[in-house]
Amino acid sequence: MKKPLKFMLVSCLLALLFVLAACSNSNATKETDNKSAESTNSSGRDIPEMKFKLAHITSTDHMWHKAAEKFNEELKGRSDGKMELEIYPASQLGTEADMVQQVEAGSIDFAFITAAYLSARTPEISAWFAPYTFKNLQEASDASHTDIAREILGKIEGTGLKGLDYLFAGQRTMVFKSKEVKKASDLEGLKMRVTPSPPLQMFYKEAGAAPEGLPLPEVYSALQTGVIDGMDMDLDATITNKYSEVAKYVAVTNHMVWPSIVVTNERMFDGLSEEAQKIINDSLQAAIAYAVETRSGQEEEFKKELASQGMTVYELGADVFKEQIEAFDAEYSAKSDLIKQFIKEFRK
Repeated sequence: MKKPLKFMLVSCLLALLFVLAACSNSNATKETDNKSAESTNSSGRDIPEMKFKLAHITSTDHMWHKAAEKFNEELKGRSDGKMELEIYPASQLGTEADMVQQVEAGSIDFAFITAAYLSARTPEISAWFAPYTFKNLQEASDASHTDIAREILGKIEGTGLKGLDYLFAGQRTMVFKSKEVKKASDLEGLKMRVTPSPPLQMFYKEAGAAPEGLPLPEVYSALQTGVIDGMDMDLDATITNKYSEVAKYVAVTNHMVWPSIVVTNERMFDGLSEEAQKIINDSLQAAIAYAVETRSGQEEEFKKELASQGMTVYELGADVFKEQIEAFDAEYSAKSDLIKQFIKEFRK
């Protein structure tokens, strides 16, 4: 009898030890799982490690490039260093047409493409070039957040592109090689470099000028050699491209705002997690706000800088171009109800 009793006691003891060990392992597994979950949640977030390519046409000291750098800084900070940009400025990856094709193909992830270029393929974007609609960049930036502006932005989609937002540079001015233009009729016969965009070209044609579409890198030599007599340009680019070396006059008309559209590859962007998309959008908003705030405070500084470089800088108001404004409104309001609504809502 003693042996069976002893055997039973040993068996019970072994069973108890087995149960305790199993519980310990189970708790350890749960603790490991919990720690793993905590680790995932703390680093976690659904953020891919990605290095995006971004391209634009301006030089490295232009506001759009500075905005690209701000975008990258925000992107790295908000993603814990998991997402960043490779920035290709100054048309390194080709013309705007080239960049659009590369974004559509997915070889570039983001690009700043001028609304002027895109207006040729998305006519509703022409609304932004209604002459003398906004007094300053802040007004234009505020308008870009409205429902009608978002509706216009959405018209870009369907070709592999997705429009994320608007990014502004300075308002448009007129730069002349050797003639001081004081009234609309003074533009008669002048060859003016204008971005090859229907609304911009229409404005200058209405004043009797001959619009010439030239890529930005060719403008300096064309002005220098007399291929063109002047150009439609913002003060920022006039300085960064050193046009004061080959031109004498700047008419500060501020006749149009100058947005670019931040475009991305639609399939790539839509394939990202909601969190990754939010990080990109939030980073972009920070860059856009930085650009508007910084550039808005530079207007007087830029005028003084160009004057110190030997240019004659003077103002021309909306009254000078009354006929051109009326002609633009009539033609483009008839083309699109969105454009008509945009002009009605924002023309001051």
